[in-house]
Amino acid sequence: MSKTLSLKLQDDIFTETEEVIAAVHKPRNLYINDALSFYNSFMKRTLMRTRLKKESRLVSESSLEALQELELIEDKLPR
Repeated sequence: MSKTLSLKLQDDIFTETEEVIAAVHKPRNLYINDALSFYNSFMKRTLMRTRLKKESRLVSESSLEALQELELIEDKLPR
């Protein structure tokens, strides 16, 4: 299924796109679909990286707290 879309491009982006399309012998529609697909994948990876960094920081803080609690318990054990 396809959706019809009307969009405005900056003149320089349009000109550059037309040059590339001519060089690679690809229909404009296919080129734009491929470009958006590529950019969507890139953005998904960027969002995932950001989310993983945040979650990693949270896990790290939680792990540090657990380690400190274990050290307190260990200090109370008879030797």
